[in-house]
Amino acid sequence: MVVSEIRRCLSEGIEFQGELLNFRKDGAPVYNRLRLIPMHGDDGSVTHVIGIQLFSEANIDLSNISYPVYKQQSNHRHSIQDLNSATLEHAPKIQSSDYCGIFQLSDEVLAHNILSRLSPRDVASIGSVCTRMHELTKNDHLRKMVCQNAWGRDVTVRLEMSTKMVGWGRLARELTTLEAASWRKFTVGGRVEPSRCNFSACAVGNRLVLFGGEGVNMQPMDDTFVLNLEAARPEWRRVKVSASPPGRWGHTLSWLNGSWLVVFGGCGQQGLLNDVFVLDLDAQQPTWREVASEGPPLPRSWHSSCTLDGSKLVVSGGCTESGVLLSDTFLLDLTKEKPAWREIPTSWSPPSRLGHTMSVYGATKLFMYGGLAKSGSLRLRSSDAYIMDVGEDSPQWRQLATTGFPNVGPPPRLDHVAVSLPCGRIIIFGGSIAGLHSPAQLFLIDPAEEKPTWRILNVPGQPPKFAWGHSTCVVGGTRVLVLGGHTGEEWILNELHELCLASRPDEDG
Repeated sequence: MVVSEIRRCLSEGIEFQGELLNFRKDGAPVYNRLRLIPMHGDDGSVTHVIGIQLFSEANIDLSNISYPVYKQQSNHRHSIQDLNSATLEHAPKIQSSDYCGIFQLSDEVLAHNILSRLSPRDVASIGSVCTRMHELTKNDHLRKMVCQNAWGRDVTVRLEMSTKMVGWGRLARELTTLEAASWRKFTVGGRVEPSRCNFSACAVGNRLVLFGGEGVNMQPMDDTFVLNLEAARPEWRRVKVSASPPGRWGHTLSWLNGSWLVVFGGCGQQGLLNDVFVLDLDAQQPTWREVASEGPPLPRSWHSSCTLDGSKLVVSGGCTESGVLLSDTFLLDLTKEKPAWREIPTSWSPPSRLGHTMSVYGATKLFMYGGLAKSGSLRLRSSDAYIMDVGEDSPQWRQLATTGFPNVGPPPRLDHVAVSLPCGRIIIFGGSIAGLHSPAQLFLIDPAEEKPTWRILNVPGQPPKFAWGHSTCVVGGTRVLVLGGHTGEEWILNELHELCLASRPDEDG
């Protein structure tokens, strides 16, 4: 009723005044006295609308009092208050045409058939409509269903650990608003020896896994290390594997599903590689196993990769043995009995590049950003973004047109960090940046928006001075761990910086 009345006043160019019952984040009721005043131009058309809100405490008992969510300040029609009170009393006998029929539905139908299909942001808004909706949307099981329907089952499974003390409602709000985001620094025990750089790391549940890297005198490393963040005193330890891939650096290490990892490409002792190895970290005797695949892409390093559905490896770009930059995109389905690489044919491809990132959002959509890209006869840092939906019959790359104020977007960079949030938005930071720009500055974008806009995300705490994509891991969808971010030297791996995107379960409040 409120929205339709506001819409009517705005469409007719007349003033709106009303008093609404809203709720704070903690569920406390407040009065919102709202006034909308249209401003007319010389030709009589509405050019601007001035909005004034006056909030005051609502000292009412929600469990015993039925208070209208909207009170009209002038005489208009008759029964908005009465109808809302009748709604709270679940009175289906009302026959008025002004009565919102949705309130005649049972709580079960409202929750499972309607509310659970909305986005977390919409559910939070609906919770401020009336007492009944507020009570319905407080249910943590409903909130989990909302998150699962909006973000996917795999995402909610990874987030399960974060909800033990926080609750799905609060978690959804914090991941949507990023109001609780903060940096912290901590140290861990153990050692990764020999020391190295240009390794690749990723997260498997609450464990960080590191493979390979470049040792002294460009020596390719072939060992595997793990850091269990759930331990009372986390420390790096070497994983005893019965077989390892050839040593390499400049490769990619990606999480598939469960406890499975996949390695592709990189630079080895004999040159560039295009092989694929998988590892079950929880196996009784962990063993790197080579995946025999048909039609592999060219050997390469400094490419980007990601996984879809926990079973498909996507590889893009990189650099060949002769130094040529690549612009291709390949997909390998690891569930097949005989996996075969498939190049995704597109009528147009982004300029060839290395050191870029490729992220997944919306289950089947790819987001490519930055890198060192070919521009005519030059190779320049890029700040361009590209998207593709591999779920379409004929997937095509297209450049993402962004809006917003000048100089708000990320400066051009390569070897940076890209973090996919459960809600589909992406955070960019770190990497090699030209000029005096800070690698610690965070930028946020939602590629699914009609007009995607870059936003600067200011986060309190102690951020790293440096951050590189291949040495940064996303844990559980709510934690971003940066290895060796203090001096820029990647081999200092006992020093970690953590970007907490939501309140930690062990925090108060």
